[in-house]
Amino acid sequence: MPSLRFLGTLFTSVSLNLNIDRIMKTTPSKRIAVKATFQPSVIPCSASCGTTENAIVVVQADSSALAAFTGEDATEENKALAKSFKDLQQVSDYNSAFLNLDSGMVDAVCLDIGVANYQISSRGDNFVMLDEKLASEKYGIGFKKGNTELKDKVEKTLLSMVKDGKFEEIAKKWNLETSVCLKADSENTERDTLTVGFDEEFPPYGYKDENGEYVGFDIDLANEVCKRNGWTLKLQPIDWNNRKEPLESGEIDCIWNGFTINGRENDYTWSVPYVDNSQVVVVKKDSKIKALADLKGKIVVVQTDSSALAAFTGKDATEENKKLAASFKELKQAGDYNSAFTNLENGNADAVCIDISVAQFLIVAKGSDKFEMLDEKVASEKYGIGFKKGNTELKDTIQNTLFKMKREGVFEEIAAKWGLERVICLDERDASDVTSPYAKDKLNFGQILLQLMEGVGATLLIFFLTLLFSMPLGLLLTFARMSKLKVIQWVARIYISIMRGTPLMLQLIVVFFAPYYIFNVSLGSDYRFYAVIIGFSLNYAAYFAEIFRAGIQSVPNGQREAAAVLGYTRAQTFGKIIFPQMVKHILPPVTNEIITLVKDTSLAFVLTYIEMFTIAKQIAAAQTSILPLFAAGLFYYVFNMLVAFVMGRIEKRLDYYR
Repeated sequence: MPSLRFLGTLFTSVSLNLNIDRIMKTTPSKRIAVKATFQPSVIPCSASCGTTENAIVVVQADSSALAAFTGEDATEENKALAKSFKDLQQVSDYNSAFLNLDSGMVDAVCLDIGVANYQISSRGDNFVMLDEKLASEKYGIGFKKGNTELKDKVEKTLLSMVKDGKFEEIAKKWNLETSVCLKADSENTERDTLTVGFDEEFPPYGYKDENGEYVGFDIDLANEVCKRNGWTLKLQPIDWNNRKEPLESGEIDCIWNGFTINGRENDYTWSVPYVDNSQVVVVKKDSKIKALADLKGKIVVVQTDSSALAAFTGKDATEENKKLAASFKELKQAGDYNSAFTNLENGNADAVCIDISVAQFLIVAKGSDKFEMLDEKVASEKYGIGFKKGNTELKDTIQNTLFKMKREGVFEEIAAKWGLERVICLDERDASDVTSPYAKDKLNFGQILLQLMEGVGATLLIFFLTLLFSMPLGLLLTFARMSKLKVIQWVARIYISIMRGTPLMLQLIVVFFAPYYIFNVSLGSDYRFYAVIIGFSLNYAAYFAEIFRAGIQSVPNGQREAAAVLGYTRAQTFGKIIFPQMVKHILPPVTNEIITLVKDTSLAFVLTYIEMFTIAKQIAAAQTSILPLFAAGLFYYVFNMLVAFVMGRIEKRLDYYR
């Protein structure tokens, strides 16, 4: 499951940082996934999905989703919802749940939101998630009671990973950035104020109007977000050339003012882009400059540390733009766009390169009869809201509020007010635009078989060692079962009855855990393999014992009498007369048991012993495909054909009466 793989990646990082010293918490919500007939722009159920009333809903057995519907802490609303289902079915794993959904056997799956995101992204466009959540829960790392020393070390390291952004990086890799909730101590307090850092001279995103008040598109958005979350908005003008310091120190909560993502992706925790901006060139209307090529030998002004400057001189600047900049007489830098336009207006510059939205605003503000924009664009970029690295909780809250504003049409209204309706690009799909690392490259059948070979050795080892120990033990049980001493006979009867009357899975669990819980003896992790062999051998010995007993009793008494007349001892009679005939008689039922053993080796997974079928299930879950299970089935079939062939040849050789 992806959440386990996420934890594996997380703890690999922890180990690299502090010898496995860094408590991860996530807030996964229970969501319902349904099959869709189209690719939605948000995540509603399609009209074809209908309602969950009278629907067949599937959950994983012993899961939080099941508890959300039927547990003692389930809400009355969820219990009533569950009663409205046609059926609430349980499966062993999420992969099986989605296979049921994909095949049309069920109508919906209820599962953790992180798993849902993984499965949906891996399986393509066939599924969508309902907006409503059923329940919430939190994940933590469990330690042995009292082991606070290790807990503190792991927790401390995880918190440091939050601060340096590594935690968010790992969460994003596994598409869980919207679920993680671990924050640095200073970020875990309840919020009542949102402090936004902005450039006070950047219209139309944020600036001071003629009344001395801060206004702008981003400020209107921030006001609406704060209103909906019950926060007080505090606007904090910042030095744009030193903008990161107040964010790192906690003086501001975010930078929200036409803030370019491009080139700064790894410096901040970003919201999804909400403005698709471009760099354009503005000139005077009476200028002879009508195209970018006409800028050769001209003075062009840009704002310091701006996207326009980066478009000409940055490391990601195109070769075309670098050549264009080299052709300028001079590329001047101004402290703000107002100064840039002043240079253009008074003739100190021939052109200004700025963001398209700013250009539109300033041209209107300064007189559309004075300036014009060239048709060609220098570069494109996207604006987002920048947060301190790792502060995903605040980012998610603001981002989700913006999504809701867009669904209600409020976002577009604010954009239209500032003439930006053509450049906005807020899209909920961008929030989960992370491809599963296992969904990138689907394995073909040959690759799956190669991966399964890692577990074939373990499967074969269980098979051969079980036969090696269970057959002699079964023969001893046969002697005990046929003993003339009633006590020994009844002990053997009871043992065989227990072994045949209880599940092998339960027996494996008892063998593995009994030493600790009954005798308080810890045998270590190496005991896992021995427990598998002991459990299988004890179980199959009981079946072989009854087969052996039937084989011995099938030999006519006359054979024993003849041996006695010839002076054979009991041991000689059994070894030379009874045993060979018994083997001949029991080969067909023994063959059946051996074939069953081949398939039963998959039960070793209950002790987390990795054999071939466990690997097949892991690959199936990661690839969200049933193909690995068919590949495993092919192995079992081929191996059992080989077993049947060998046993058939032995049976034919022993058929000496024909």
